Amino acid sequence: MTIDIKAPTFPESISEGTIARWLHPQGALVQRDQLLVEIETDKVVLEVVAPADGRLVAILVPEGETVLSEQKIGQFEEGIATAAERGEHSAAQGEGPSASPAARKLADESGIDMRAVPGSGRDGRITKDDIQRAVAASAATTTAAPPVTAAAPGAAIDVATGSELRVIPGERVERRVPMTRLRASIARRLVEAQQTAAMLTTFNEVDMTAVMALRSRHQDAFQKRHNGTRLGFMSFFVRASVEALKRFPAVNASIDGNDVVYHGYFDIGVAVSTDRGLVVPVIRDADALGLAQIEDQINDFGRRARDGKLAIEDMSGGTFTLSNGGIFGSLLSTPILNPPQTGILGMHKIQDRPVAIDGQVVIRPMMYLALSYDHRLIDGQEAVRFLVTIKDLLEDPARILLEL
Repeated sequence: MTIDIKAPTFPESISEGTIARWLHPQGALVQRDQLLVEIETDKVVLEVVAPADGRLVAILVPEGETVLSEQKIGQFEEGIATAAERGEHSAAQGEGPSASPAARKLADESGIDMRAVPGSGRDGRITKDDIQRAVAASAATTTAAPPVTAAAPGAAIDVATGSELRVIPGERVERRVPMTRLRASIARRLVEAQQTAAMLTTFNEVDMTAVMALRSRHQDAFQKRHNGTRLGFMSFFVRASVEALKRFPAVNASIDGNDVVYHGYFDIGVAVSTDRGLVVPVIRDADALGLAQIEDQINDFGRRARDGKLAIEDMSGGTFTLSNGGIFGSLLSTPILNPPQTGILGMHKIQDRPVAIDGQVVIRPMMYLALSYDHRLIDGQEAVRFLVTIKDLLEDPARILLEL
């Protein structure tokens, strides 16, 4: 029986997508629920799996082409193939061993032969961690002077991709690639935020001594109590933000035309950097969650973001956003609003600095904080007081629990 392979039903906020990659060639034998194709949208990468054991008989939309919601993109012939047939076909087509999409992508980018990589996943499936270990092992055995790939006369080798670049004598090399749909969407939204909002940023700094001491004192007990979950900084910032938002509801609001929408809930977006671009999954009802639950959600978002497993629902909505550039070493920045939200908090690198306390100069672990806000709704004094509230809560974490 022949089955039409269709693009998923896109949410209302997404009108179209792009075929990012077919995981199998036309004619390949595949198993039920095995990944067939990845479709990149403005927000996430959607996956289409095989509906049954059978053969991918036709690819109707090639990689790089635009598709609409529920558009027919291929044909599949249902039929259970024997293990021997699958083995012969895999050898003929060079499909290689079973591996996750993230592992295949990393292997392709790194030039790793997956047939030589032992899989640690279920049923010997190769995971991204397996490929990362193979890359590290390969790097360790590479000499300081790597072999130079031979290029044709008048050509050069692109060291990033291994592909040949044509070189015109006397000219500089350029490589032109299409912008991904996700990157184009990020670019459009950032420009839109600056053009439609009266964006302003206010700064302050926070002494992280109390939070760091609390983490150090209770880390072991916290991990034992919460099944290995580590107590990080982000959960403190999420909770401090929620308490500050309760006191300054305009920062938790959004503008809809000529109306102001005040949200009676606290859905906190946490910016996560991935190979494809920045995504902002949302912690729902953060005011009802404990520190361990917040840390678990953030860790889960990070894993799924790196593997391209975040769903549209994970990133829709949100009333306020946190962005932590400090993990990359940023000391100070001005974060851009995430429309239609009216506020975003930028966190930065913790750095020992001399500060004056009670007339004495002491060294303390300090972090600069930046609050970007929409001046159409939030006045300067309100923004400053909001940021000072977060500073006070973090410098005395007991205030968070006591709601002081």
